[in-house]
Amino acid sequence: MAEHEPLTPLSTSQKEMLEEAVATYQSHLTPEAAGYLMARGIERDEALAFRLGIVADPAPGHEKYRGMLAIPYLGRDGQPLTVRFRCLAEHNHRDYFHGKYNTVKDDIPRMFNVGAVHRAGDEIHVTEGELDAIILNKLDLPAVAIPGANMWFGRHRRMLAGFSRVWTWADPDDAGAELTGKVTRALRSAKAVRLKADVTDTYLAHGAEHVLTLTQTKED
Repeated sequence: MAEHEPLTPLSTSQKEMLEEAVATYQSHLTPEAAGYLMARGIERDEALAFRLGIVADPAPGHEKYRGMLAIPYLGRDGQPLTVRFRCLAEHNHRDYFHGKYNTVKDDIPRMFNVGAVHRAGDEIHVTEGELDAIILNKLDLPAVAIPGANMWFGRHRRMLAGFSRVWTWADPDDAGAELTGKVTRALRSAKAVRLKADVTDTYLAHGAEHVLTLTQTKED
């Protein structure tokens, strides 16, 4: 299991810049972006709670993400620690020299929604996508997200080691299987949820009650 360079506390200036950027992006959430989120099961309350926004007026260093959905990684107090960006345009992202999801260069990878670690009881949930984690939290399942197997590090194992059950909700593809493998090898308490589609698509197709039943299967 790879370990990235250790996390260091953000400086006061970094905190102020991130807070100003996220607050600005929140204020620019367009009806089109709100419609996109609604179509993904994320309503106004969730958008506000997770401080989602649109990069209409980019902060320094964020110019290449103009027009994208801003997804802040919030600390337990709601203060942004970093931001990732999701392109909402329906085009070949490589032709535009970016990915569907984008991370600021040299940004240290973090766990999305770390506040859930502090709010959860005996069980916690791990998804592959940030928006999937938002859906589970909407259903009162405290969830964090690790956006890809290469973003799983030893410190994440330590953050989740105290839970009696860690449910993994990775996408049903090779990348998801890799993430599931890393988490379940790292944590004896981890158990994979069997999905035929990602969390969001499962929720949209079958509803909340179906999603909630997926962790109620008989334990091995």
